[in-house]
Amino acid sequence: MFKLLKSSSISSIFLLSYSLVLAPFTCYFVMNEMAYLVEWNIISVSSCNITLTFILDMVSLSFSNTVCLISGCVMMFSSSYMSHDPFLKRFVWLVMLFVASMNLLVFIPSLPALLLGWDGLGIVSFALVIYYQNMKSLSAGMLTILANRIGDVMILLSIGMLALQGHWIITLLSDFHLSGYLTLAILIAAMTKSAQIPFSSWLPAAMAAPTPVSALVHSSTLVTAGVFLLIRFYPFLSQSSWFQPALLFISVLTLLMAGIGANYENDLKKIIALSTLSQLGVMMMSLGMGMVYLALFHLYTHALFKALLFLCAGMIIHNSSNAQDIRMMGSIAAQSPITVACLNIANLSLCGAPFLSGFYSKDLILETALANPTNSLMVVLIFLATGMTAAYSLRLSFCSLWSNMKNNSFHSKVEKDPYVNWATTILTLAAIMAGALLQVVFLSFTPQPFVLPFLYKMLTPIVIISGLFLAAIFWDPDFFPKKMNKAKYFFTTMWFLAPVSTQPLTKMSMLLGTNIMKSVDQGWLEILGGQGVFMTSTQLFQANQQFQMKSFNFFVMTILLVVLLLVCA
Repeated sequence: MFKLLKSSSISSIFLLSYSLVLAPFTCYFVMNEMAYLVEWNIISVSSCNITLTFILDMVSLSFSNTVCLISGCVMMFSSSYMSHDPFLKRFVWLVMLFVASMNLLVFIPSLPALLLGWDGLGIVSFALVIYYQNMKSLSAGMLTILANRIGDVMILLSIGMLALQGHWIITLLSDFHLSGYLTLAILIAAMTKSAQIPFSSWLPAAMAAPTPVSALVHSSTLVTAGVFLLIRFYPFLSQSSWFQPALLFISVLTLLMAGIGANYENDLKKIIALSTLSQLGVMMMSLGMGMVYLALFHLYTHALFKALLFLCAGMIIHNSSNAQDIRMMGSIAAQSPITVACLNIANLSLCGAPFLSGFYSKDLILETALANPTNSLMVVLIFLATGMTAAYSLRLSFCSLWSNMKNNSFHSKVEKDPYVNWATTILTLAAIMAGALLQVVFLSFTPQPFVLPFLYKMLTPIVIISGLFLAAIFWDPDFFPKKMNKAKYFFTTMWFLAPVSTQPLTKMSMLLGTNIMKSVDQGWLEILGGQGVFMTSTQLFQANQQFQMKSFNFFVMTILLVVLLLVCA
């Protein structure tokens, strides 16, 4: 049987089976509020023990369950999407290595061992981003790996600092004299992996990877690793007085920047990537307000509907001759009804439409933000960004699904592929039902129910409807200027983050290379090398030639004088 199946289908069956088996264990741990810490002492040096530790609790089991469910659906989708790839087995191995690294990160609370999963994510994601091996993929891969290396260095520094405590178990950390530096190192590490300002530019660039990779890596797993790290460290991090205000400020800026940028973006995958960045800002914002379990709740619901959104976008790109520009699409709703129905469900869930999974987590976070004693400017910016989410979602649907047909007429719209249909159907059901099911779990961890005034209660739907209304009014190909001006360049380049992240590195390396070439290759190496030897030897030969000529003339004159004297004598 397995010989008839593709490698991606086999891995999909394995991952979905693992997720199915793990589900009852997760429910059991949640209902009984159980947590096990399994520790294996490898070696003891002085007072420092080298141990390998595993943690089994509600957070790790549920995260692993969600990751493997999404990975299984993505691998099922890949059986169709990547079917013509001659290196499908290599792709499957890379994705499975990625899932293994993610599970290591989730189940290991010890920092040195956690580094295995953390670095594994960075290396495998780099290999997946450069999978197509063209110039765009290679440049995106370099930007991704360089941004993530900053986080890796911060994790290494935090391991060194924690050596003073005599252990590296995250859940058992206590306050000590380097706590402030340790908090800063962990915060920067989480910001690089979750692409918060000023490390945001790598996430849209990483869309050069295959679409299944974007659905798995850059929507639900890799980018949430930073949020997960902060959730694990939260009891220790929250002891620093500056941690929550700093995180809130950074996350709201990221949220706003991604929301504005997505309204100017025309690349289908980059719009979804910027919406991912926006939702990561929501998760970080809820952590900045002390809502740890609500951040985890939104992480799970977002992972499910965002993976679905990427898979539907992948099918639209696949059936549009690999065109990704939404200005080149149109009338897709009439040609791919199943894909478009799933896309609309994911989009509505992203906007926070009632009774879909995104509504339960996002609405609760926004209402808690209103109830908390938070800076009023932050609340205004949060709701402004929420309205923009609805605006760019409607713009995406207007341009690609419901507008007039702008693509070629010979494109075949494939709706009969069982791999694609099963993958999207499973994730669609999860996007519809997961919010209501997970709410039962996470509401038990949140504070007591709070009562909001009617205006505050209605503020979230009013903002979402206003965003849709404004997008419908302003949506016009001529509304956004076609020619590049300063304002458009500012917003399309993510507040200059994209050029600032890449151009200084490129310019510095080019200038350094030019200066080295001029001073070494064309300077000292020429003086001491080939040209220098040639010039020196030439001068020596000329001097020798002149000396020989003068010597010859002297000897000839001497001989002539001697002969003359002899004749005269």
